[in-house]
Amino acid sequence: MTDKQEKLLATLLCEPTIEKAAIAAGISEATALRYLKDSEFVEAYRSARREVVNHALTTLQRGCSEAVATLLAVANDSQAPASSRVSAAKAILDTSIRAVEIDDLGARLKVLEELLKEED
Repeated sequence: MTDKQEKLLATLLCEPTIEKAAIAAGISEATALRYLKDSEFVEAYRSARREVVNHALTTLQRGCSEAVATLLAVANDSQAPASSRVSAAKAILDTSIRAVEIDDLGARLKVLEELLKEED
């Protein structure tokens, strides 16, 4: 990739529109659109977006323990409004059920993948 393509790639991750990203990268919008038709550039852009999302998810995951502690504190706080306690309890239950469902689906998927490997 060229230096201009790398600069556009970086600005696409920060700016809300292609037009603003192109301006920030010092190129025309037409050039940016041309780059976005190039398969190598598009793949690099997808990869960069995945990295940004993965970083955001990692940051969110670091806050999970604190979020659970907050939910538990609200659910167990007899001085908190009933609606807050119910909301916290519901969030705890919904998340717990969803986690079990995902775990079960993962186990079932693993079995199916093993069966498919055996057939090959």
